[in-house]
Amino acid sequence: MPLPRLNVHRHDHTTRALITLAGEIDLATAPLVRAALTECLHDGIRTTDVDLTEVTFCDASGLNAFLTASGLATEAGTILRLHHPPPIMARIIEITGSGFLLHELHGVRPSTRRFPSGGAR
Repeated sequence: MPLPRLNVHRHDHTTRALITLAGEIDLATAPLVRAALTECLHDGIRTTDVDLTEVTFCDASGLNAFLTASGLATEAGTILRLHHPPPIMARIIEITGSGFLLHELHGVRPSTRRFPSGGAR
């Protein structure tokens, strides 16, 4: 079996988690995304920030994983926010009416790996 083309890293800070994704999100790797986001809910994480800076590809399977996780987060009273998607992914999110997933729609990428700002929307 080939290795997944997606790296998933999670860093917790009390009731907040930062998930950093690097690589391709497609039919083969979307279950990794779904599992990471679901684990946050089960672990009592109240705010999950997903850094997409290093995502090189995301198909409908990936978008579906984020939409499903967003629905579950809303039902649980928690927050899921996507940060720094690549331009093509941001465009797909925008044209599908899924912009509510994004914490910010800026073309500027972070220069360091830190928690995204905790400011209110």
